[in-house]
Amino acid sequence: MINIKQFAELQKKSKNSFASQRQLMKKVMAGQTVLCSTCQQPLFLITPQHSATASSDNSGIRCKKGCTDIQLEFV
Repeated sequence: MINIKQFAELQKKSKNSFASQRQLMKKVMAGQTVLCSTCQQPLFLITPQHSATASSDNSGIRCKKGCTDIQLEFV
């Protein structure tokens, strides 16, 4: 069972993680160079219109190795 302090800490970590990913997405979408925290390769954006092979299932932000893989839904 989780107590109130543990739950509050989990909420804080989740909120910080979400904010960090949102900032990363903003930078990549603005054309800034952002490196993968694992392999240090540049992250790139794949939109459904980006290439003939891209679909809504594989659109998002990634590095070439796949260490970072943030799936995005474009509407």
